[in-house]
Amino acid sequence: MPLLEEGLSIDAIAAEVARSPSTVSYWLKRHGLKANGARKYGPKPALDHDSLAALVDRGLSVPAIASELGCPPSRVRYWLGRHSLDTRQSRNRATARAALLEGQRIVELSCRRHGETDHALEGRGSYRCARCRAEQVAEHRRRVKRVLIDEAGGSCRLCGYARCEAALQFHHLDPRHKDFHLSVRGITRSISALRAEAAKCVLLCATCHAEVEAGASTIELFYSPGWIRTTKT
Repeated sequence: MPLLEEGLSIDAIAAEVARSPSTVSYWLKRHGLKANGARKYGPKPALDHDSLAALVDRGLSVPAIASELGCPPSRVRYWLGRHSLDTRQSRNRATARAALLEGQRIVELSCRRHGETDHALEGRGSYRCARCRAEQVAEHRRRVKRVLIDEAGGSCRLCGYARCEAALQFHHLDPRHKDFHLSVRGITRSISALRAEAAKCVLLCATCHAEVEAGASTIELFYSPGWIRTTKT
């Protein structure tokens, strides 16, 4: 049919031949012809249970499943509902809603990285994986300490040690001016506060720091800004 070959829709063909769209549709079916757009807009085959279940078991979200299957997320949601399947995210949401109503501060949910594990209620009113939060805090502390170490010269002021950042410590030259320790707990403060506190310190390795505290090594501060003389006895 030339009109179909021109890419016209059923409505457009009906207007061309002065017939109703239902009449055009009837004769298309009688002649075994497919309307333009039928593949795109017509009924789609079902998404089978086993294929969806396998993707759900992999922990994929609805958008990720849709991307895998090459179909819209709305279609995935429809067939998940038809097959009574729940994604990890939907199970988490349902469990979290129930836990919030019960006032639970700790609830076991599924984490994408750690699997089934405790999630803690945060101030914003949602649950977050406790292990993910601890790892992020630890990484933030390491990153900030790395910045402070670089700004302090990057190595021990007495012996030049610089191999391991975990072994480098900040020694306050005058304890009377110390507002807080630049230890793991102290590094949770703002970077401006940390820099101000680090300016009162000298960078030492753990061994030299212990020697200074014990009096085996000495550090003398000149009155000229930025001048520090270090001696090791």
